[in-house]
Amino acid sequence: MRLTHGIHLAYCTNIHRGESWPETLAALEKHTLAVRRRVSPDQPYAIGLRLSDAASRELAHPDTLAAFRRWLKQQNCYVFTINGFPFGQFHGTRVKEQVYSPDWTQADRVAYTRRLFEILAELLPEDREVDGSVSTVPVSFKGFRLDERAERTARENLWSIVEFLEQLSRRTGRRFHLGLEPEPCCHLETTYETVRFFERMRSDRPGDLRLDAHLGVNYDCCHLAIEFESPAEALGRLRRAGILISKIHLSNALRVHPTPPAREALRAFLDTVYFHQVIERRADGEIIRYTDLDEALTTSLDGPQLDVEWRVHFHIPLHAAPGNGFETTAEHVAGVLDEVRRQPGLCHHFEMETYTWEVLPGALKQHSVVDQLAAEYAWTLTELRKRGIVPR
Repeated sequence: MRLTHGIHLAYCTNIHRGESWPETLAALEKHTLAVRRRVSPDQPYAIGLRLSDAASRELAHPDTLAAFRRWLKQQNCYVFTINGFPFGQFHGTRVKEQVYSPDWTQADRVAYTRRLFEILAELLPEDREVDGSVSTVPVSFKGFRLDERAERTARENLWSIVEFLEQLSRRTGRRFHLGLEPEPCCHLETTYETVRFFERMRSDRPGDLRLDAHLGVNYDCCHLAIEFESPAEALGRLRRAGILISKIHLSNALRVHPTPPAREALRAFLDTVYFHQVIERRADGEIIRYTDLDEALTTSLDGPQLDVEWRVHFHIPLHAAPGNGFETTAEHVAGVLDEVRRQPGLCHHFEMETYTWEVLPGALKQHSVVDQLAAEYAWTLTELRKRGIVPR
């Protein structure tokens, strides 16, 4: 939906199953339109579209794309952003480290991303002030162990996308930008690493300002909160480095002191589909990283652990209060929104992203995914209104 200060808000449709285009469209018709009727029945409704590689190939066919444009017009909906992070299947199978593959060292990632932008160029609303964004993997996964040569290949591939987006923007008269999404245990996981990577990108082509316009960061609140970064410092660091905030993901992580009862309760969050990275901060400030929750739970720590905090990469609904010793990182989301209030032009693309519906413990699930999404909209709009940002 359209908000004041030129902001657009959607939920990311990666919460729904759909690897082919017919499956994706069916989910939009079944779930997205139902959410729209609950939260914004009379105004143009924004869709944060997720397309797999397979779905993007099917939608790119001119007849299919024209039919979807007609569908959007009939439903009074529009697309301003696409989630281009998961290339392959994202539900119902083991995703884990495969979600980062292909990474930015591989030609398939380049071709997929170009295709997403070509689709987006056809789907943007007529309002020419609305730009288009795609979010993507944070270069690679640290477990893939990129060496200097491989990272240089990734930077070259990203520069090729920058060149493509500059040409696409010039041809269409619209602005397009790609957002790298820092994530725990990935090649870019902190804002410090992100700034250093952009410095290397700039050193590859000194003085080429196209980078500033077309490559930035998809700031995922869950991911940066897990890293124990504060919103003001993290966003300030990125902006001082001249890095575009392409999109903001409104998302929550779990917080817990790893006491024996909490460790036992955390077993309800284990699943075989997604990585749930854990970052541990000890009383002396030491940081320890675990690639997945099961790895963290195998550690043996003495004492009650009340001076140790775990932050777990498990997206929790924005409005949820887990209880039983669990908290969320909702204060990070609130802090980001405070920064947006102070700097209304900080970012114009916002997306709620709680893709974990299928694997959420039952106590955190509402009656239906539509109920959950409507509740997330209610929470988000309430927080935005507190800061003077309201629907247009």
